[in-house]
Amino acid sequence: MHDVLRGVKIVEVAQWWFAPSAAALLAEWGAEVVKIEHPLHGDPLRGLTTGGAMAGSYDINFMFEQANHGKRSIGLDISQPEGRAVLDRLIAESDVFITSFLPSVRDKLALDVEDVRAVNPDIIYARAHGAGNRGPERERGGFDSAVFWARGSVVHHLTPAAAGSPIPPRPSFGDGISGLGMAGAVAAALFGRERHGQPSVIDISLLATAAWVMSPDVCAAALIPGGLRPSTREELRNPLANCFRTSDDRWIWLAMLQADRYWAEFCERIGRPDLAADERFSADQARVANLRACMSELDTEFAAHPLSYWREKLNGLSGVWAVVQTATELLDDPQVIANGYVADVDYNGRTHRLVPSPAQFDAQRPVMTRAPESGEHTDEILGELGKTLPFVTNPTAATAETGVDEQVGCGPCPPTFGRIGNWTKSSS
Repeated sequence: MHDVLRGVKIVEVAQWWFAPSAAALLAEWGAEVVKIEHPLHGDPLRGLTTGGAMAGSYDINFMFEQANHGKRSIGLDISQPEGRAVLDRLIAESDVFITSFLPSVRDKLALDVEDVRAVNPDIIYARAHGAGNRGPERERGGFDSAVFWARGSVVHHLTPAAAGSPIPPRPSFGDGISGLGMAGAVAAALFGRERHGQPSVIDISLLATAAWVMSPDVCAAALIPGGLRPSTREELRNPLANCFRTSDDRWIWLAMLQADRYWAEFCERIGRPDLAADERFSADQARVANLRACMSELDTEFAAHPLSYWREKLNGLSGVWAVVQTATELLDDPQVIANGYVADVDYNGRTHRLVPSPAQFDAQRPVMTRAPESGEHTDEILGELGKTLPFVTNPTAATAETGVDEQVGCGPCPPTFGRIGNWTKSSS
């Protein structure tokens, strides 16, 4: 694969999923990413319980791996002068600085724009927020379930009216979308600096991403009192833009927005050409006027046969349709496999599957590598910087006995996941 960001260096001082996932995407696109982790605690995502799966209960920590593949990790206490000197040296050699720390923490650790730019005036500075860098809640952190899913109105518009409570989100749902946006913004800023010579400061938040994802509803709400009314399945005006249950309790989703264009062909496919000739259903307006009757006919047809039958019947239909799949089925989806939308990653002789960036360059499948162990590359990175750090004369020897270089406040991290001290919960 042609690494479009080959030669770009990135320093990540971030935790959890949002900002780290952006850095992982940039690493996939060819950038060299160094992840800064506290030498005793590491990124708290390493110890997160997700969807009932305890971290460490499986051979692969899938949450951490997905958000941090392709990076190097250095164990560094940046609150100590010596550790900060190492960070500053990394900043001086980098193109991009990514953080998700709250403003108060950035101020305490001297990680704000002016601090980082004092070391490297040309660096692109990207910060992730919960609800934004301005306003009365600038100092409040946030996770995607609260800020993106709940406050961003996503769950309100997805929860059925008859539900007893709002439906919960999938893990890091808003984080992943926000991280994709941040990665794109960083790539744009790199191009802008190359073309115009000016480094950018990038701000992206979970709340802003939610507003973008929900923009049709948000824009409608600006015109229509109360916004768009959520529609039930029975109320959707186009039967060919709806879902139908099969006899084996599976669902098929139709997405034929130009219904008149596909109606006759569709009716032929399902063995009911009479529906196309029926004056109640022969055109869009007629189907809307007789919606319940039309839906009843289609419900009866789909409920009479299993999914395998409908796959065969609908195969080759010129209109768009899909089966409602599980994540397990998605892993083995022929199109996913053919296009490399899930990649095998090597873990010392065995493989685990991760999901790469949705962007592919030069028609090549991405080549992915695993996430680092906490502080795994400390000695390696210190060795690369050794000649320019006067207090590091032999970093490998310094860490050989204790595993932690007390001189510079860095070293490999043990697998403990306590409170992060100065690394307070950030906006991601």
